[in-house]
Amino acid sequence: MAKSAQKSGTAKTQAADPPLGDAVRDSAQQIWQAGLGAFHRAQAEGSKAFEVLVNEGVAMQRKTQSAAQAKLAEASSRASELAAEVSSKASGQWGKLESIFEDRVARAMHKLGMPSAQDLNALAARLDELSRAVQALSARTGRSAPAKKVAARRGAPPRGTGSGRV
Repeated sequence: MAKSAQKSGTAKTQAADPPLGDAVRDSAQQIWQAGLGAFHRAQAEGSKAFEVLVNEGVAMQRKTQSAAQAKLAEASSRASELAAEVSSKASGQWGKLESIFEDRVARAMHKLGMPSAQDLNALAARLDELSRAVQALSARTGRSAPAKKVAARRGAPPRGTGSGRV
């Protein structure tokens, strides 16, 4: 009986195998066809997807360039500010250096006995004052000749400075 049960069990599996094999084959066929369909769709839509990616890349590049230009403008502005600041400090230093130089030259000229610009201005003012006083005295006394001689001498070279005679 064991043999007959065994035979009947194998007969049952053999009877069940053909439909199971057909189902596996059908399933494999469907998987293959689904793969072919997916491959075809990927080929067809791949160029569209590529174009979408290119467009996104262009948009990203524009954003990046815009941000870079903004940073460059900011850096350029800051560099201009720093240049102006350095320039103003440098001009201030030049002014100080010029003042120091003028003071030292004035002290050296004073030590040599040279009159300063203030001394010359005071002397010119005193000379003008004396000229007016002389003219006023000349007008009172009725003598205008000395004033004319002084005026004539102002245009002539001083005596003994190369009158042309040897």
